[in-house]
Amino acid sequence: MSSSIRITKPHEIVERALELSTTDGCVVIADEGSTANLRWAGNALTTNGVTRGRTLTVIATVDGKEGTASGVVSRSAVTADDLEPLVRAAEAAARGAGPAEDAQPLVTGTPASPDFTDAPAETSSAVFSDFAPALGEAFARAREGGRELYGFANHELVSTYVGTSTGLRLRHDQPNGTLELNAKSPDRQRSAWAGRSTRDFKDVDPTALDAELAVRLGWAERKIDLPAGRYETLLPPTAVADLLIYQMWSAAARDAVEGRTVFSKPGGGTRLGEKLSGLPLSLRSDPNAPGLESAPFVIAHSSGDDASVFDNGLPVPATEWIADGHLNRLTTTRHSASLTGMELSPGFGNLILDAGGEKSLDEMVAGTERGLLLTCLWYIREVDPATLLLTGLTRDGVYLVENGQVVGEVNNFRFNESPVDLLSRASEAGRTEKTLPREWSDWFTRAAMPALRIPDFNMSSVSKGV
Repeated sequence: MSSSIRITKPHEIVERALELSTTDGCVVIADEGSTANLRWAGNALTTNGVTRGRTLTVIATVDGKEGTASGVVSRSAVTADDLEPLVRAAEAAARGAGPAEDAQPLVTGTPASPDFTDAPAETSSAVFSDFAPALGEAFARAREGGRELYGFANHELVSTYVGTSTGLRLRHDQPNGTLELNAKSPDRQRSAWAGRSTRDFKDVDPTALDAELAVRLGWAERKIDLPAGRYETLLPPTAVADLLIYQMWSAAARDAVEGRTVFSKPGGGTRLGEKLSGLPLSLRSDPNAPGLESAPFVIAHSSGDDASVFDNGLPVPATEWIADGHLNRLTTTRHSASLTGMELSPGFGNLILDAGGEKSLDEMVAGTERGLLLTCLWYIREVDPATLLLTGLTRDGVYLVENGQVVGEVNNFRFNESPVDLLSRASEAGRTEKTLPREWSDWFTRAAMPALRIPDFNMSSVSKGV
């Protein structure tokens, strides 16, 4: 048995892949992931389990007379025996490709992570040691109250190792937990949803969520039909997060300069510096934000409008995308920053909106003469990139508020709105709090948002089937 076959630790896999490289440059990314989950239905656990996996990405670069080409190959369940074929496949892809438009010198100079050679972090069922008994208590309370609880809890821990031929040796451990809880009436005619994002399940209380859902199911005992139209609407933090995450996914500087997005200025240029909201909104990302920590350096498995494989290892600073209501930054790679003349602003691992508000959502409800209170949005799709017009549906509870009180549940709607336009029309922002974006939780969970009051939210049609 060769010594290479005994190479199993992530940092050893990275080092060996770099040793095998014969091209001008090489980046190796090893992602070691583990996942623990619980699922339940009808007030009883149904399944639980733990899984583990490895994905290795090799990025080979080849210098030529016309520029530098790159080849990227990713494979899962990689062992030492798979390394050389994987590296050669990436090299062949690079040699067969034309010059990469986003080519830049590979990053250098970033200090090595002190734990680069340590074993990967792993999650296990122990992450639910406090949560599971509390969930059992929530089941008991729900049974007593005539409710049925459905949902799941998922915890993932990914250790990412990045090594390059220029000497970078970086590592980041990213925990990511989600809790989604549905309460239903026994006849299935009423449903309410709540979700939470967490790093370790120590800050989520299923009994408190069940109590919240019990109140909402009570609201839904009275049904009220409303037509489509524009309504004063309270968007809860989860809905605000879903809309603004999509806005940020559409905030690439190059696309704006080329006139293809909502951030393009008519006649040329971008809307940088333009006032987007009358509220003192700050939209920012910060890898060190407490409870929302994300990778402090670029991890790019592929190149796109807002990411470049050549930027792997580049430090990610705290960035304010909107400052005091004004558009302050658009996302850039080193390549797009040089093309557009804008500041370098790598992509974001979390998103925080703050307008200095102090009111809870309940307090905003109490201050509403007549309007709608949403639970969440789903099935969000883009209609027009030039205005960032989005459409989607409401789900799991739309409630009518009159004179500061919820008076019943109304029908679901399809909406048509642009998040950029919503920011310009928002009349009040509540207290910023950590939230779970329901629509995008498979891709993005680290968000803190306030509730927003929109005086004229466009419910474009009634949705009967949700």
